[in-house]
Amino acid sequence: MVFDVDGVLTDGRLWYGPAGEALKAFHVLDGHGIKLLSQAGTAVALLSGRASPAAAQRAAELGIGEVLQGIEDKRTAFEALAARHGLALAETGYMGDDVVDLPVLRRCGFACAPRRAHERVRASAHYVTRARAGCGAVREVCEFVLRAQDRLEAALARYLA
Repeated sequence: MVFDVDGVLTDGRLWYGPAGEALKAFHVLDGHGIKLLSQAGTAVALLSGRASPAAAQRAAELGIGEVLQGIEDKRTAFEALAARHGLALAETGYMGDDVVDLPVLRRCGFACAPRRAHERVRASAHYVTRARAGCGAVREVCEFVLRAQDRLEAALARYLA
């Protein structure tokens, strides 16, 4: 499962500090969803058109090994990522929010979008979240995947005991 960053893991807004650095806010619900998905055996990656130290730091905190940033041609990068993992495109999922994500969304097996994504993105998605980007949308997708694979209860078991 591959996630865009801005507008998916964040609410899409960019905040700039006094030194010009971009600041991003990430939601803990999304982070835990990614951890649950990873712990259940699903490889997770980030694919972003922007390069951001904040995104790299968040990925490291979550144990995401594949972090592709500053990628202009997301389709080619996505296809190469799938090939490196020995996956057919039909075995992959992607969550994006804007038209730059359409080439990937139209090729992956499970296309997802947050509820306020661009209308063309929502129209191309298999699943559109109820939650807003940066506010639990990624967690919703992670739980949807685990539920579809009948692995959600096992993933949550240690918390429900």
